[in-house]
Amino acid sequence: MAIRNLELRARGVVEGFWHGLHRSPYHGFSAEFTEYRQYVPGDDLRYLDWRLLARTDRHYLKKFEDETNLRCHLLVDQSRSMTYGSLSYTKAEYAATLAATLAYFLQLQGDAVGLLTFDEQVRDYLPARHRTGHLRRLMLQLERPAAGKATDLTAPLRHIVEIVRKRSLMILISDLLVPAEPLERNLTALTACGHEVVLFHLLDPAELAFEFDQAVTFRDLESGRDVFLDPARVRESYRTNLHAHLASLDAVCQRLGIDCHRFDTARPLERALFDFLRGRMQRSKRARASAVRRPSP
Repeated sequence: MAIRNLELRARGVVEGFWHGLHRSPYHGFSAEFTEYRQYVPGDDLRYLDWRLLARTDRHYLKKFEDETNLRCHLLVDQSRSMTYGSLSYTKAEYAATLAATLAYFLQLQGDAVGLLTFDEQVRDYLPARHRTGHLRRLMLQLERPAAGKATDLTAPLRHIVEIVRKRSLMILISDLLVPAEPLERNLTALTACGHEVVLFHLLDPAELAFEFDQAVTFRDLESGRDVFLDPARVRESYRTNLHAHLASLDAVCQRLGIDCHRFDTARPLERALFDFLRGRMQRSKRARASAVRRPSP
């Protein structure tokens, strides 16, 4: 997060992820995904990625299970609540970096990546593409600061349903500070169209622990309302309400078959990428197992 350039930050996460994966006991879990490793004399040159060689002047082998390219849309929350951060960066900056990391990784695989940013309305939209210059445009849109007010998932999810006709992977990155019922209605519309949905639910460590030790005035970033509170007196009720909200979101995801990755913004980004790939692999295994159990017509 200390790297100022978003694209370089994302590249550093992805390259560090692959390097760490090859040196860890988890190497091999990603065999179902396009994977790059450095060329070693004696390797089959048929799998050398010539395009990557032209761009980076490095020799990498491309390993893959099939030739099916993925179409992915990143849906990134840029509402004002995302501007909160008890660390040296905000939830919005972490979300943008996570989206940039996923985009860089998918682009490296040859997949088409699109972007939709939103607050109370749709802000920017880029269709899913895999072409020269597209990733750079996507990065530039992600670098725009969050400036919205309320979080409203209805408008962006309805918009993506209307404009994306082909089945795609939809990755929603948000703090999900919205009621569970309308969220479920909109996610249902998305899954009903055949899209696969993955949620990255981001919260700041202070939002999860609520370990403030002094009475202070809290400001609602979306409504602007000020509330004077003694944290010691409201901590228990705050945590109870938070856990109830998280449980309702988990129930929605379970009913709709949606993978939900929840973590605080102190978590290293390569772990988020690992969770994403592991979730994709597990879903693929479940799908294959279901196809094997299904009786032939």
